[in-house]
Amino acid sequence: MLPRRRFHRAVFVLAGLYNIGWGIFSALDPQWLFRFAGMPFSPYPEIFACLAMVVGLYGILYLEVARRPERGWLLAAVGLVGKVLGPIGLGVLILRGTWPPATVVLCLTNDLLWWIPFGMYLVDAWPGFREEMRPAQAQAGSRRS
Repeated sequence: MLPRRRFHRAVFVLAGLYNIGWGIFSALDPQWLFRFAGMPFSPYPEIFACLAMVVGLYGILYLEVARRPERGWLLAAVGLVGKVLGPIGLGVLILRGTWPPATVVLCLTNDLLWWIPFGMYLVDAWPGFREEMRPAQAQAGSRRS
């Protein structure tokens, strides 16, 4: 049984809906971040719209974790890795002066907000994932014991 199952389901429903909503909004208005941060508009807004599509698709995967939380460890792990790498990349852009500090808004709600609940889920779901990954023969032997 997954500890805090109800909490984890709620987190991933919220994450899924948020990502889908953010993806749709950002695909429809791929210049919003540039406008918000006072940056020149991107000459290639299609790139940000593509990012929005990927973020939206992650939302569908998060809804799948919410639907079957006992089997979502790998999807959530990939999501959390992205939520760690995104801020690292943005930090590099800000430190180099390529992007202004105002762009940190991008990572506050897309990434940092989710680190703790995703991490909690991964800790709680790890034993079940590990058990699933054991070779079938080892699982069959442990059932006979």
